[in-house]
Amino acid sequence: MDSTPRGAAVTAAGFGVKGPRGWAFRDLDVTAEPGALIAAQGPSGSGRTCLVLALTGRMKSAAGTAEVGGAALPKHMAAVRSFTALAHVPGVAELDPALTVGEHLRERALLHGRFGASLRTLLKPRRERRARARALVDGALTASGLDPAALPKGVRTAVRDLERLEALRLSVALALIGGPRLLAVDDTDLKLSDDERAAAWALLRSLARAGTTVLAVCGEPPADTAGVVLVRTGRAAPDADAPGDGGHDEEGAADALAEAGRA
Repeated sequence: MDSTPRGAAVTAAGFGVKGPRGWAFRDLDVTAEPGALIAAQGPSGSGRTCLVLALTGRMKSAAGTAEVGGAALPKHMAAVRSFTALAHVPGVAELDPALTVGEHLRERALLHGRFGASLRTLLKPRRERRARARALVDGALTASGLDPAALPKGVRTAVRDLERLEALRLSVALALIGGPRLLAVDDTDLKLSDDERAAAWALLRSLARAGTTVLAVCGEPPADTAGVVLVRTGRAAPDADAPGDGGHDEEGAADALAEAGRA
C-alpha cells in the first residue's frame, strides 16, 4: 500500500439524492480538505448510506453540486469510483460470514492484482507480483490495526466468529488494499461499546492523519470532534411539509438504496 496516499478533497452544495417516493436527503453542504475525517451523523433511515454511495460515485445525485478529488458528480461517477473504496456498507460491500479472514484478504488482493494494478505491474514476474500483493495486505492490516495472529484461529478465523470491532477492522483493511484516496465507512459505531467506539474513531483518525480522506457514517459523532467535519443527514428542507418533497424521507432513502442495488 502506498505509504503516502493522496487524500481527496470533498465539496458539496445543496446536494441531494431522491428515490421514487421522496428524498433520501436534500440541501446538504460539505467542505473537507484532503485527509479530513468527515462524520456523517443521523438516525437510521436518514439517508446516511445514500450520502456515502453518492459521494463515492455509486449512486446518482438528484440535486445540487459535488466534487470529489477534483471530479464532478454525477458527471464523473466512474472516475470517482476508481479512487474511492467502501467498508462495511450493508447490501453493497459486506463481509461473507462463511469465509475466513485469510480467504477475504486473498480474494481482495487477487481482484486488485487483476483489475486495480497498472499494466507495468501486470507485466512483472509472478514472484514480484506476489511479493507486492503480500506487501499490500500487510500494509492494510497494519493500518487497520487488525492482527490476524491475535484471532482465535489466526487467518483461518471465520468472519462469523469475529467481534464487531474486529469485523470493522477487517472491512477497513480490505478497502485499503486498493489504496483509495477516499475511504467511506458505514455504520461505524453500530453495536459497539464505549471503549470499542473510541477505538474505532481512533482508527479512522489515524487513517486521516496518514493522508486518506475518511467519510464515516455514525449514530453519534466522536466525543472529541476537534478537526472533524461534521455533516448531519435528514435535515428538513423549507418545503419539508409537502408530501414526498421533504428534506428527508425514510421511504425515499429505502427506494434509492434499492435502486442502487439493482444497478
